[in-house]
Amino acid sequence: QVQLVESGGGLVQAGGSLRLSCAASGLTFSSYHMGWFRRAPGKEREFVAVIRQTGDRTQYADSVKGRFTISRDNAKNTVYLQMNSLKREATAVYYCAADLSFGSDWYDQENEHRYDYWGQGTQVTVSA
Repeated sequence: QVQLVESGGGLVQAGGSLRLSCAASGLTFSSYHMGWFRRAPGKEREFVAVIRQTGDRTQYADSVKGRFTISRDNAKNTVYLQMNSLKREATAVYYCAADLSFGSDWYDQENEHRYDYWGQGTQVTVSA
């Protein structure tokens, strides 16, 4: 069956960096746009970033632009989220998600309902 397994979360001081990874199995990874979402305490899950199947297009939430970078390695079936200059408001559970897409299909990628599979999440805590 399809599995998405996140790793790399943890406790970091504000201003620090973390790199999240999401290893996928049970699917044809290169057929999926891969996204990252997060849910902060007491808030709804929100879009963070997404990368196209081929890695040639990305999209970010305004709140993370310029500080977070999404990338993927299709040979390793893995998507990454490099998070720099972390702020306390980045404290959340981070989820990766897979959106099966065809051809040049790319729209409404910030909508979580587009995504077919989800990981269990990894906790990121940013301290003062």
